[in-house]
Amino acid sequence: MALWGARFEKEADERLNDFNSSIRVDQVMYHQDIRGSIAHVTMLSRQGIIPEKDKELIIETLEEIEADLETGKLAIAPAAEDIHMFLEAELTKRCAKKGAEGAGKRIHTARSRNDQVALDVRMYGMEQCREVIKLLRELIEVLCKKASEHTETIMPGYTHLQRAQPITFAHHLMAYVEMFCRDTERLWDAVRRCNVLPLGSGALATSTYPIDREYTAELLGFDRVCENSLDGVSDRDFAMEMAAALSIIMVHFSRFSEEIILWSSWEFKFIELDDAFATGSSIMPQKKNPDVCELIRGKSGRVFGNLQALLTMMKGLPLAYNKDMQEDKEALFDSFTTVKLCLTTLIPMLETCRVNKENMRQAAAKGFINATDCADYLVRKGLPFREAYGVVGRLVHSAMEKEKVLETLTMEEYKEASELFEEDIYEAISLETCVKNRRITGGPAPEIVKRHIENIRKTFF
Repeated sequence: MALWGARFEKEADERLNDFNSSIRVDQVMYHQDIRGSIAHVTMLSRQGIIPEKDKELIIETLEEIEADLETGKLAIAPAAEDIHMFLEAELTKRCAKKGAEGAGKRIHTARSRNDQVALDVRMYGMEQCREVIKLLRELIEVLCKKASEHTETIMPGYTHLQRAQPITFAHHLMAYVEMFCRDTERLWDAVRRCNVLPLGSGALATSTYPIDREYTAELLGFDRVCENSLDGVSDRDFAMEMAAALSIIMVHFSRFSEEIILWSSWEFKFIELDDAFATGSSIMPQKKNPDVCELIRGKSGRVFGNLQALLTMMKGLPLAYNKDMQEDKEALFDSFTTVKLCLTTLIPMLETCRVNKENMRQAAAKGFINATDCADYLVRKGLPFREAYGVVGRLVHSAMEKEKVLETLTMEEYKEASELFEEDIYEAISLETCVKNRRITGGPAPEIVKRHIENIRKTFF
């Protein structure tokens, strides 16, 4: 009979057990559950609620169980209801073999599965956040390194997927660095709000035992304890917040992936992926497909769906704990797994990709992306911007009709558009000048981008 089955006359139907079980998902939390139990019995013993010898035996046995799980000597029973019940049953069995069955049965004193699972999910979530942050930092470092190699590699910047103004490849990469820096900050914020101990909330109304929740928090490294036991067992804001932060990360991964897909196409040929991170076609021998990026783009929907599942699960629940909340782990854990999988593939793919500087430069030379600089030239000569805008617009139209670009127009053609044009216009509209003159904070000038890279490295490394 289940550990909770004393009130029942009949065994639970196997179909109920299968439906009710969460062991397939929550078994990954065995380490957190054992840590929480060790802290709990340490506190119980300190408060005189359980004997010191029982505490020592429980801790010794829990550590044995953990070691056996890590080495594979002990397998988690797939028929167990959840990881909490499995570990308690295993503890009780082992303590009984040591002649102290009662010791194992004391572990659940002043504790409910409601506050126990809330503790485990918080601890696991914070640990996973730190792992994702570590990988994001690796990604940021790879991008900073790649950017530092291309501070003078000119490429077209786009709006509406149309060539707009000249920038550098480094400037473009550092835009994603900014996104990934914000992602790390969001995860740290989520960890900070999650770092509140729910253990001691009991089922919903704490306990009549003289427990010391602050001491338990200290043992487990929590910043503080929750101030309301109802909220302690029913709060899943931290899970939704983590899932939201992970979803935003996937938005950034998906946007970056889309650009890599475009850049590696024959139409762009800005970059080439290393053979180790591309795939071929079963029928077209010439193909080299950016499947990694396509999969990342596709997996973003999976992570978004997990967030939606959590939000929908929580939106109609009354206080306090409801079994619906068992669904929180599968959604949250899958999001962590997916984001980490994407990162461990994206990092080496970016590290090994090759940049085609010439193709980027040639693309930047077309599309009149120096037209704004041409207008600014006239403004510096005294013409109001709106009039300068009109002059250059007509100049571009004329050049297109003649199948020319601004750099190949003759001085006579410039003079026809405005007498303000002089020979120095050619220097003013060169792509190198256009980039180097944008030397204000946030601009693409090499010196500014180098400073940006250095600032990121000082902040994050």
